[in-house]
Amino acid sequence: MEYRKLGNTDLGLLFQSYELGKLSLKNRIVMPPMTRSRAGVGEVATDLMAEYYAQRSSAGLIISEGTQISRQGQGYAWTPGIYTQDQIEGWKKVTKAIHAKGGLIFAQLWHVGRVSHISLQEGNQSPVAPSAILAEGVKVFLDLAGKGPNNGAGEMVQHSMPRELTIPEIKQIIQDYAQAAKNAIEAGFDGVELHGANGYLIEQFIDSQTNHRTDEYGGSVENRLRFLKEVVNAVANAIGKDKVGVRQAPLTTLMGAQDDTPEITYIEAAKILNEIGIAYIHIAEADWENAPVMPVEFKEAYRKAFNGTLIYTGKYSKERAEEAISKGWADLISFGRPFIANPDLPYRLQNNLSLNEPDRTYFFGGGTKGYTDYQTHETLSFI
Repeated sequence: MEYRKLGNTDLGLLFQSYELGKLSLKNRIVMPPMTRSRAGVGEVATDLMAEYYAQRSSAGLIISEGTQISRQGQGYAWTPGIYTQDQIEGWKKVTKAIHAKGGLIFAQLWHVGRVSHISLQEGNQSPVAPSAILAEGVKVFLDLAGKGPNNGAGEMVQHSMPRELTIPEIKQIIQDYAQAAKNAIEAGFDGVELHGANGYLIEQFIDSQTNHRTDEYGGSVENRLRFLKEVVNAVANAIGKDKVGVRQAPLTTLMGAQDDTPEITYIEAAKILNEIGIAYIHIAEADWENAPVMPVEFKEAYRKAFNGTLIYTGKYSKERAEEAISKGWADLISFGRPFIANPDLPYRLQNNLSLNEPDRTYFFGGGTKGYTDYQTHETLSFI
């Protein structure tokens, strides 16, 4: 693709402003949700988290790390919540810091479903799921030694056997999502993204291999999409449909979730989301070695089914991002791991600068190292 240049500065589509409903994004670059496990006591967002997000506020849109809607919804140590007043106050520090730098942020609302451990659940109860199915080899990050996030010495443990949700419990979780969305707006977020991907609760209802129910929430595609539809409607009614996005991962098999006919199931889901009129769908493409490639035809089907904004994530280079936008598959592109090590990623991409490599040792838990201490182009210019 040809780029117009001013010196070594690209003026491609990726760096143009974009209107997301009533929000004006300064570019089409999104920082996606990435679990970093650095919340404080009570799963409260900290000053350090505010610094981390504010450093990355040059993104057109930031989507927060997964934020559990309830104690039941937590699956990993030191992840933040948004169901208590203290948690709301903690997140206010983050949103205020981002807005002070001209940034925008959505909260990703998260219920992990079966991907949890009894040690994280109230009274050591079993995690919950659409169906009581254990995913062998699916592990969760725990602080079994009780050392806290600053130590960063958690360990990966097989998730606990889940129990099947009753219909009254399902209805309560739907209300938990709606309340969490209200809490997010109170905390200063510009909107919310519902985590419907990566094998967590919403996707567990959607995918045929994790949902073996025989009632109105299982069986047919329509029934398996019922929970998604009811959650999205409840959240849209609570805060406004223009403030709602949904993340999906139609071809990934993370956390043991898999659908037998993903191209049928997920296009039907997109049609439902289109009817509701939400702001965006955020599609996570599989990004590991030998992962299934999302066919162009699948992307084109998404575009036909959904009239709102489409965001794509998954090992995108600047060139691939420009191609996706220019061909109409995507409106916005998110860059995950590059944002961990490059707080000033939009500037680096636009000016064709080299990128820092993230240190995986400090992805989960710990303090400033590998979190807020990565160099920017500005700090490098003084070396």
